[in-house]
Amino acid sequence: MKNIRNSSLQDLETLLVEWGEPKFRARQVYEWIWQKHAGSIDEMTNLPKSLREKLNADFHIPKVKIHHSQFSSDGTIKNRLQLHDGHFVESVLIPTEKRLTVCVSSQVGCSLACKFCATGFLPRKRNMDFDEIVDEVTLANHQALEHYGKGITNIVFMGMGEPLLNYNNVLKAINKITAPAPDGLGMSPRRITVSTAGISKMIRKLGDDEVRFKLALSLHAANDRKRDEIMPINETSNLDELVDSLNYFYQKTKNEITFEYILFNKFNDSQTDADELVKLYRRVPVDLVNIIEYNPIEKADFSKPDEDTTDNFMAYLDSKRVNARLRRSRGKDIDAACGQLANVDKAEG
Repeated sequence: MKNIRNSSLQDLETLLVEWGEPKFRARQVYEWIWQKHAGSIDEMTNLPKSLREKLNADFHIPKVKIHHSQFSSDGTIKNRLQLHDGHFVESVLIPTEKRLTVCVSSQVGCSLACKFCATGFLPRKRNMDFDEIVDEVTLANHQALEHYGKGITNIVFMGMGEPLLNYNNVLKAINKITAPAPDGLGMSPRRITVSTAGISKMIRKLGDDEVRFKLALSLHAANDRKRDEIMPINETSNLDELVDSLNYFYQKTKNEITFEYILFNKFNDSQTDADELVKLYRRVPVDLVNIIEYNPIEKADFSKPDEDTTDNFMAYLDSKRVNARLRRSRGKDIDAACGQLANVDKAEG
């Protein structure tokens, strides 16, 4: 059985004409798939029964389903999503005064083993297909409309997995999300951010492909010794290589670049660490540095610094004219905050 969502409109037109069907039926099928988000071919009720039977013989629609949702006291919603083969991933809907952001996953598990991230302790089972990623966004949009009366405004690829190690599916999903209706969801690429742990050759490829979305680097340490310690990927894509690739990406696209920097108590929170971050910031056309509160996980021996240390760190960055923002965690009570996604239901323990 083939996934019908892998078929383009032209593919469907060719097939249906071969079957002796009118060409316009292909557009009807396509609209059911991408605009009406059909979960099965039997739902395509404006098609003749005979055509539905033919399609059912060759195709299926492997829809993503919400297995369980958890609701935080701050309004954040974490969804445990079940894929067609029984695997699970998680997505998070984050409401603020001005935005409704969905944080989506791109892989089942992760292979990068970052020492502070719950997902990093999970084995990578497989990449998510492009249509599964689109389903994540569609489900979050429906949920946003239901609970907040408006659709999502932003998408961040900061969930489970490393997006640039699922490059083709991630870009294909973004192309579908940003395509105008009826072919896509019509979202502006400027409202999409892809976050990477730092795969330098793939960052350069983003530049070569002239993508239009924003890029975030999960930095978390501004020297190679410390970054090697917490992020094994740095051993193959060190900071000098990342600086070169980020500058190449910006030269090719002029898209915004963000540094993500989690503060760890007595590891990367000193003035010396702040000074190293300032120096790195000046080597790349970075639009913003997000300083992130650490969210504890059971398997990692890290903690967050006290408020004075955090304030001093932010004040030093400000004194050096670094555009930095302290990002407070959302959804901590349901393990939905940054670094906490691990396919564990809080209610189930």
